[in-house]
Amino acid sequence: MPRIKELDFLKGVLILLVISFHLVYFEQLYPEIKQVVYTFHMPGFLLISGYLMNISKEPKDFLRTLLWLAVPYLVMESGYIYMASLLPINEHIYNLNPKVFLDHLFLHPLGPYWYLHALILCGGLYYYIYNNVERGLMTRFLLIGIAYYVLAHVFGILSFSSSLYFLAGAVLRQSGKDFLLFFLPTRLSIIAFALLACFTKFPTQASLNGALIVYFAISTLLSLYEHLPERVRQAFLFLGRNSLMLFVFSPIFTVLCKQFVPYLKFDPTGLLFLIVSLAFCVGGSLLIAWLIDFVGVSKYLFGRRALSK
Repeated sequence: MPRIKELDFLKGVLILLVISFHLVYFEQLYPEIKQVVYTFHMPGFLLISGYLMNISKEPKDFLRTLLWLAVPYLVMESGYIYMASLLPINEHIYNLNPKVFLDHLFLHPLGPYWYLHALILCGGLYYYIYNNVERGLMTRFLLIGIAYYVLAHVFGILSFSSSLYFLAGAVLRQSGKDFLLFFLPTRLSIIAFALLACFTKFPTQASLNGALIVYFAISTLLSLYEHLPERVRQAFLFLGRNSLMLFVFSPIFTVLCKQFVPYLKFDPTGLLFLIVSLAFCVGGSLLIAWLIDFVGVSKYLFGRRALSK
């Protein structure tokens, strides 16, 4: 499938929202907005991931795709688990031992890297069932949904609601629907999104209103794409092409951003803190990617010669 610029744009916006609301100081200033953003930002990523995942590859090629999701996941999640045992964060581990470490690493990930864990599980089951069940489209996806349900509610190692967003993206792709036609980029979406965001109390991605918020948030963002200045649009496209890199490395910097708070607390809106922190997180992540490319180890961590795009 050729690269779809609008999807890169969506990923660029979503990754900035992910970073923004992992800044503890900023998210505490705007808890209601955080609740709405949390309803759609990761479901948006999962939808796009399900839509873009290529299951027409040969088994060894697809396994290679999963491998190069697993390697950065294992490296970064291991570091996150270890740091959670040292730092006074909400997910602090009071007694880190091999059993606890392996449980979090393979079954119950901590922090933001759960997305990669879910992507590996959802993608692997999607590929296997879709390519090995000689049934119609509906039967295949019903079996995939049942497999996700078992992992979520029997084994407790997957969020069922999150997996359904991935599945929705996959259904959209396999049914031949155009992503940009399904999520109509109309300005009316802005009104629908605003009404749902304002009048849905404690929205969650698992609710009907939450699913509608996801739909209209994506449609709203797509409706803005053509109206942005070219330089702004290109900046978001660049961030979208590098969203995996930003997702993997930005948690290193979001933790450090709390050091800015004493110097920027004079701004009660927290927007100056947000701007400085985003620049720090994005710039730091880009620097790490450049260093990894420079020393030539990106092929061992991500399976490709150059990490940044």
